[in-house]
Amino acid sequence: MTACRQWKMLCSTLFGSVLLGVFVYGQLRERPGDYPMNKSRVMIDHVRLESGKPFEEVAKAFERQLGTFDPNVRKAATEGGDTEAAKAKIAAMAGSSGFMLFGTQDHGALLRLAGLRRKAIQYVVGNPLIALQMTQHDIRASLYAPLRVLLYENADGKTCIEYDKPSSLFGQFGNAEVDAVAAMLDRKLEALVAGAFE
Repeated sequence: MTACRQWKMLCSTLFGSVLLGVFVYGQLRERPGDYPMNKSRVMIDHVRLESGKPFEEVAKAFERQLGTFDPNVRKAATEGGDTEAAKAKIAAMAGSSGFMLFGTQDHGALLRLAGLRRKAIQYVVGNPLIALQMTQHDIRASLYAPLRVLLYENADGKTCIEYDKPSSLFGQFGNAEVDAVAAMLDRKLEALVAGAFE
């Protein structure tokens, strides 16, 4: 048997083994009980604004417009039987912007572990009653509620605010009721940021 023929036989044997392995692996992955995974790609509109106003002043002006979310109030309100009273208690937590602060992450402080000195705070803001207007039509909207806003000082000393536009986040679900609320969130978030930069 020539070397060329031996080489062809070896290649066809290897190729057959690989195909068999792919087939067996595919069969094993498709066994009963496996859960299918669906993937999709969405386009997100990202907003970035910059100001010469000092970071601390912007942070104070931003926070001044927010109420504070209290999970104990929400829990007490939703466990009672009076729906309207529950909604009123939750609504009372909102600030002038219509949003409440769920939490912050001081990413600037975290960067000190890498020897860097930066001012950067991520804000988690929203309103459970606004979220409810979307989640009652599509529970997947809860993936993006509450919203995230990043306030930071860039390398030039300018104060920046960045966030993903709610209408683009929630728009992927293709629900008209959700879209209407998301458009309203666009306007509210824009006003909140504008108020922080004034």
